[in-house]
Amino acid sequence: MTTEFSASGRLPFPPLMVAVAGASGSGKSTLAAELARTLGGLHFSLDSYYRDLSHLPMEKRRQQNFDDPAMMEIGLLAEHIGALAEARSIERPLYDFATYARIGAETETVHPAALVVVEGLFSTYFPELRKFYQLSVYVDTPDAVCFDRRLRRDVEERGRDAESVQRQYDATVRPCGLAFVRPMIDFADLVVEGTDALDFKVEQVISALRKRGLLHRFGLDGGSELGKSRAAGADLTGKYRS
Repeated sequence: MTTEFSASGRLPFPPLMVAVAGASGSGKSTLAAELARTLGGLHFSLDSYYRDLSHLPMEKRRQQNFDDPAMMEIGLLAEHIGALAEARSIERPLYDFATYARIGAETETVHPAALVVVEGLFSTYFPELRKFYQLSVYVDTPDAVCFDRRLRRDVEERGRDAESVQRQYDATVRPCGLAFVRPMIDFADLVVEGTDALDFKVEQVISALRKRGLLHRFGLDGGSELGKSRAAGADLTGKYRS
């Protein structure tokens, strides 16, 4: 799908806003990225909106609980998601998880798309964000699977050591997941199983969008070739809440 802008540089219609939430390591990032790729949309991660801790000594930074929603800069985040929902571009901050700080005053320009997939631990936690979504998805994944994925990501992508990842998971990640993230399943329009095949999860979301008439509304009603081949013999509804 090619996104066409008007002469003013804005989309001729409001973007379709979809939220993908779930515990750390649930597979929400992978699902969001693949959904955006399949439908030609924008994968918008919340990772850049953690509070800048550059004013603190490194030891103090390491002691902060990044699995608490209080660590998110919700004012800026809501402002930016609201802008994307209105088809306006934003300047997104850049965050370095190895130093727990923003990369100076650097930003990256993010342009809206016909589909914006907002993904993160707290994508549906804040009421200020939930009002922008036409569909909310929760990825439900067993805790053991979540930890294995978190360990691999933090070591390979964020420069952490395995011992510190285990310590943080036991002290804050799992408890905060149960306190702040798991309850968000109640706000989900669709619950998908995190251990299901990725292509199947994507098609469940596409099916939910189609049922709500959102694919047709935003010119995305063609679906993927994968969906056409699987829909005939598979139940793509997931745990759908009409």
